[in-house]
Amino acid sequence: QVQLVESGGDLVQPGGSLRLSCAVSGFTAEYYNILWARQAPGKEREGVSCIHNNDIVTDYADSVKGRFTISRDIAKNTVYLQMNNLNENDTAVYYCAMRGGLLSGSCLHYEYRYWGLGTRVTVSS
Repeated sequence: QVQLVESGGDLVQPGGSLRLSCAVSGFTAEYYNILWARQAPGKEREGVSCIHNNDIVTDYADSVKGRFTISRDIAKNTVYLQMNNLNENDTAVYYCAMRGGLLSGSCLHYEYRYWGLGTRVTVSS
């Protein structure tokens, strides 16, 4: 019943920006976490950023710190990933995911139960 739908992926030039959206529905647990992850061709999927629903604690992969920002809009039930100063290494399909519960460590370091279908980001000249 949980559904996550990503949007906002596009073709952009290096140095450009995009904002990805993840619309979340069907989840009523008290505690949950939203993850943005990405997978480029020939590479393993990696967690990019994550956020907890209650206290807005966030975390970022080292490769995107200072460039990406995760945020949420409670009224719209949507989580965003603002991506600035994009480079070719950011080219990937970006997914959002959800897991319930309180985490003792970084929300980047856990498996997630529910996944969206992804949105493609291509950074190229």
